[in-house]
Amino acid sequence: MRTTNSTYRIASGGTSGWFHTGQNADIMLSGIDFNNAGGPLLFNRPTGIASDGTHLLLADTWNNRILIWNSPPTSNVPPDLVLGQESFYTNNPGTGPNQLNWPMGVSTDGQHVVVADTNNDRILIWNTFPTRSGQPADLVIQGQPVSSDPKIRIDWPWGIWTDGKKLVVSSTSTASVLIWNTFPTQNNQPADIFLTGQGMIGTPRNITSDGTHLIVGDHNPNVAGVSGQGNFFWSSFPEGNDQLPTFFMSDPTDARGAWMRGVFTPDDKLVLLGVKLYVWNSFPRDKTQAPDSTIGRSAPGGTEYWFKPAEGAGVALAGGRLYLTSENKIICYNSLPTRSDAKPDFAVGGPDINTNTLDTYYFITNPNPVSDGKSLFVSSDSGKLYVWKALPDQSGAKPDIVYDLPYQPWASVLFKNTYVLAGKDAVLVWNSLPRNGEMPDVRFERKIGNATLQDLKGVALDDRYFYLADRDANKIYVWEGMPKNTTNPKFTISIKVPTRLSSDGTYLVAASTEDPNSNERIKFYRIDQLSSSAQPTFLTGVRLNLPESALAVNGRLFVADTGFNRVLVWDSIEDAVAGKAPNVVLGEEGLDNTVPEIGVNKLFMPSTMSYDGSYLWVGEFKFSGRVLRFSPS
Repeated sequence: MRTTNSTYRIASGGTSGWFHTGQNADIMLSGIDFNNAGGPLLFNRPTGIASDGTHLLLADTWNNRILIWNSPPTSNVPPDLVLGQESFYTNNPGTGPNQLNWPMGVSTDGQHVVVADTNNDRILIWNTFPTRSGQPADLVIQGQPVSSDPKIRIDWPWGIWTDGKKLVVSSTSTASVLIWNTFPTQNNQPADIFLTGQGMIGTPRNITSDGTHLIVGDHNPNVAGVSGQGNFFWSSFPEGNDQLPTFFMSDPTDARGAWMRGVFTPDDKLVLLGVKLYVWNSFPRDKTQAPDSTIGRSAPGGTEYWFKPAEGAGVALAGGRLYLTSENKIICYNSLPTRSDAKPDFAVGGPDINTNTLDTYYFITNPNPVSDGKSLFVSSDSGKLYVWKALPDQSGAKPDIVYDLPYQPWASVLFKNTYVLAGKDAVLVWNSLPRNGEMPDVRFERKIGNATLQDLKGVALDDRYFYLADRDANKIYVWEGMPKNTTNPKFTISIKVPTRLSSDGTYLVAASTEDPNSNERIKFYRIDQLSSSAQPTFLTGVRLNLPESALAVNGRLFVADTGFNRVLVWDSIEDAVAGKAPNVVLGEEGLDNTVPEIGVNKLFMPSTMSYDGSYLWVGEFKFSGRVLRFSPS
């Protein structure tokens, strides 16, 4: 636990009125501010990185921009240009040819620049290398099918590569890779070739190529005997539709690790970044060929790495240097490393190779806010708990206290003066709110009575019961009051893949985010009718897309409709149970809008919510990380 000596303006509370569709949020935590990137050297989850040997380009994904250095940086120097924004200080998304929405990939041959504009479902192309910030793209390729298969189109493009002759794009949502045999010269020019691995490609991500070989990273491959991620390798560049890959390779260190992404050197070595950094002196002949060099460093008590690649991280060579995206910055080796303990030489976007600026600026991973109207508590499944002793009334306010927890909490509840965190096989309970760094009063691990805890995804508490949702067990366990270690549940309710829970004393509301029946993903149980055989009613008045949570409070209902990037509000939970449409939509202009965007009146995968009587706090999930406050008016 550490204190921060934070100061911030304090909210007065006592709001009146109610929420209305499309309204603005008031403040944003876990970030700098609305439409504020913080400057040229404060990145937000950078991913793809590319070079032609002269320039260096970085996809600063969560800031909706491409950063360009006109010469390879040799220290922590700012970029020269930005694409997708007019300046280095804004980060709102957009759909114009000079705007971006969550770009994952970038590539260049020195003349052309191509960008995978992921949440706009399109590819942007600059025909000549950009010379000014905010310069619009010359060509847009969007939604066009492959000429030989109309079912395959650009949908959520992720990885991208070009040598100025060919263009390769991974279309994640259509489980395909698209290839243009000649560089596109027209808007919406169809691709020439598609690859699906004849059904083996699941959700393709990064592209690595030298024009002779092709490597595709896949987050969810459909390969027999493979349970993790990995890469498809083509030893010669595909020349026809659906040409099968030569082989599939998992990460050499950990078969359950992420897919690899990388670059070829001028002398035909292959460099791939996975769990560690790997170098093959020549293209591997099959999946069993071990790399010639593996770079990481050993430390007492285990293995520690100089780099910790995030999803979509990239590798580039420029000026003889190797650049990697890692922990919200670029780290650089002045030459290709060969020793296993080789230490990077410097960082760009951070003061040194060890500092993660996400921590420096208190950017939170999967924030889960709860408030009692006086204080704010935000937990994270990264093993953190952030505490604002008073309710902040300004964006970017730093927390007063940060806990480093030995657990990974997924769900939380604050009821009266009790605060509970639950995740995996552990539960932490504070009998009074931890405003001053207090440790939890009670810990449950692995079991409570005869309930074996496996993967806790939900917790709720009311005047009568304590509830835990175990996703792996497909159970909701219900105890009368707060249990002791030996207390058996009063009820055990069978439920498909339960996630977060909420109780207002009348209804227990359970989210089943991944229930195969999409019409049964929000479930209502009358608390006065609870039993081990209790059967729910379902929220059926509106189509939902992977809702992560529902919040019942003061007779009202809030639903975080995560996949549709909105929060739905019913003035009466009884209306929701009866199948009526929501009264309010937050994060979008209405029920027909579902695009993920950051912005003052937008939401990007809302997941968690807390309403304290004055404010609604919303935490965004996975591909964003903001905490937003909405006020009734």
